[in-house]
Amino acid sequence: MMSNAIVVIVIAARFVIPLAIPRYPLPAIVAALVLDAADQSIFSAFGVEFTNYQGYDKALDVFYLTIAYVSTIRNWTDGVPFRTVRFLWYYRLVGVVAFELIGARPLLLIFPNTFEYFFIFYEVVRLRWEPSRLRRPHVLGVAAGIWIVIKIPQEWWIHIAKLDVTDVVGGNPWLWFPIGAVAATAVGLFLAYRQRLPEADWPISMNVDAHPTTVVGEAADPPLGWWAPIEHPLVEKTLLVTLVCVIFAEVLPTNELDLVQLTVGIAVLVLLNSFVGPWLASLEASWASFGRVLALTGAVNVGVVVLVATVPRSPERPLDVPTSLFFVALLTLIATLYDRYRSQRLGSIAADMPELPPDDEGATGR
Repeated sequence: MMSNAIVVIVIAARFVIPLAIPRYPLPAIVAALVLDAADQSIFSAFGVEFTNYQGYDKALDVFYLTIAYVSTIRNWTDGVPFRTVRFLWYYRLVGVVAFELIGARPLLLIFPNTFEYFFIFYEVVRLRWEPSRLRRPHVLGVAAGIWIVIKIPQEWWIHIAKLDVTDVVGGNPWLWFPIGAVAATAVGLFLAYRQRLPEADWPISMNVDAHPTTVVGEAADPPLGWWAPIEHPLVEKTLLVTLVCVIFAEVLPTNELDLVQLTVGIAVLVLLNSFVGPWLASLEASWASFGRVLALTGAVNVGVVVLVATVPRSPERPLDVPTSLFFVALLTLIATLYDRYRSQRLGSIAADMPELPPDDEGATGR
């Protein structure tokens, strides 16, 4: 009984903590990252055995990273970092989906999770500086450095070599010396470079709204031709929700929905939400109003599932109502956040655009 309670508490925490990322990005994602690292140890301490721990872990990793990505739509007002983080996110997401469908571990090395550390880097910068100080070479250089120097070795260590830091260091105590040397070098470099950092633009605050930043690069930095279709909100929202739900579908032990059913159902609900969601999301912009918008959108989506459940079906293809409702809840949360933050992003861009001077009829000869 105790073990079941621990599982419920940990899983609930892994769903609830990420919901703070849009408003408190840095502490919330660090908390999600720490819980992700500690949950297996918690389960072991209470004698909980997970037969599909890796699948469960990957799905909940994708959940909190999805919330982090959607939060960038609202909070990252500089076009270059935003497009960079969007590429890193979808690149990783496609890799995780491929891994869940195929099961080849090298896919996680080929599609490393550079997104998460890049997100943390940007939010650390925002603590004290206007993020628009970062120019394109800085942004791309940091992303490449994280990818090559940090994530590829880490993904190889975890997913290919399947090594555990505690076990390796415990069996080889001498490794503490190079680990300590690396840590000391990192601290020394930080202290040396700290003197060269520019003067802070504002005092530290964990609240993302404490320091409104400048919209930069949206109009001047058009998307690449091959990327443009994905930037259509209906296409991106459908792609995002579908990929996330496919990952969960491969993990849930009770799932009886095939991928065709799941994809069609998501497409129908996203299309329906494209008429309802943006209108609801635009009613109020305060954080307190989000619960009402989420509840109304969820009620519409649940109503669709209930309606579909009343339709006579073949006994060989019954509708898995509990699992369908779980996916409806997941879809509703992601789609509502997406619509809300995209609406706020467009409002920020419009507010920051310079006003055009009125037409001078004499100058144009009319």
